[in-house]
Amino acid sequence: MKKILFVFGTRPELIKMAPIILRMKQFPEDFEVCVCNSAQHRDMLTGLLDLFGIDVDIDLNIMKPDQDLFDITSGLISAFKKDILQVFKPDWIFVQGDTTTTLSAAMSSFYSRIPLAHVEAGLRTYRMDSPFPEEFNRRVCSLIANRHYCPTKTAEANLLREGVCKENILLTGNTGIDSIYWLLSNYDEQFFKQNISNKCEAIGELIENGQRIVLITLHRREHFGSTFLNIINAIKTLAENFPDVSWIYPVHPNPNVSVPVKEHLQNMPNIHLLPPMDYVSFIYLMKLSYFVLTDSGGVQEEAPSLGKPILVLRETTERPEGIEAGSAMLAGNDPDCIIDMATELFTNKKLYQKMSGIQNPYGDGNAAKIIVDDLKKSSFKNVT
Repeated sequence: MKKILFVFGTRPELIKMAPIILRMKQFPEDFEVCVCNSAQHRDMLTGLLDLFGIDVDIDLNIMKPDQDLFDITSGLISAFKKDILQVFKPDWIFVQGDTTTTLSAAMSSFYSRIPLAHVEAGLRTYRMDSPFPEEFNRRVCSLIANRHYCPTKTAEANLLREGVCKENILLTGNTGIDSIYWLLSNYDEQFFKQNISNKCEAIGELIENGQRIVLITLHRREHFGSTFLNIINAIKTLAENFPDVSWIYPVHPNPNVSVPVKEHLQNMPNIHLLPPMDYVSFIYLMKLSYFVLTDSGGVQEEAPSLGKPILVLRETTERPEGIEAGSAMLAGNDPDCIIDMATELFTNKKLYQKMSGIQNPYGDGNAAKIIVDDLKKSSFKNVT
């Protein structure tokens, strides 16, 4: 039996780890599973844990007011030594993606000489400042990981080009797509409608009235400051140009985001600023949206599964497959470019239909099965 430690701390990590945890727990004769939550984003995790039915075995409760990356990283590595390895001595540590929790767990696995499995490995922009600090975090994980679970062929090619042994790479698809399919197959339309109406009656009424919706997410650290203001001013102009469209923006609680958003967008009658949304409500809103404006990596993967075009509000993306397939366009952070591309999606029906019909390049919902089956075999070498 293999002892497996899953470490996560943010909502995207849990969404993409949950299918693997649920799948692995179907084989108690093969795996002893321990779930660790760093609580890097505690408020965004509680309802999601309940939704997937996942119990946390170790809660690090790492977050404190006004922490920066120095504080989070050092606190997590210290907690890993004191609060995890004294409780559970794993054969493998699983991390996902590119967060500070991921980086800290990866470094701790290296210091303790415990093999590391990296889910969603190999994504790159090859610009260390974009996204920041995520690009750095991913690259460090790739130096440490013993098993690299790649969501796409592009990610696999990146690792091979960097000298990672092919025997330790497996192409899986993205587990975030597994979670969407799990959600849509386990809950009906009425559940989604009732859930969102309970959370926000005004948004429920918009949906009932068949209002055309554009969903917005914008929170990347590298945008803070003048770049962020450029983007939200573009959103303001679009809302003025298309007053019959409801622009729904769940606002990240970070003051670098929430303060300028409220200052510039709060009084727009057709812009709806919401607190961070639960996963169920967010996926349902995405399903109902006309298109999505986002700087999120996960949303770039999720939206094509629901047939939604994406304008990526970044200069670079570590997920080029959507751009190449045609389900997404890279709008950057120039206001004129954002306005022009969004206007084109509203007015060019041929373009809209083409982007809506692209098959999701990020997966087919079987990634967790591939990963768990692979670990059951354990035929690969324990080297990078």
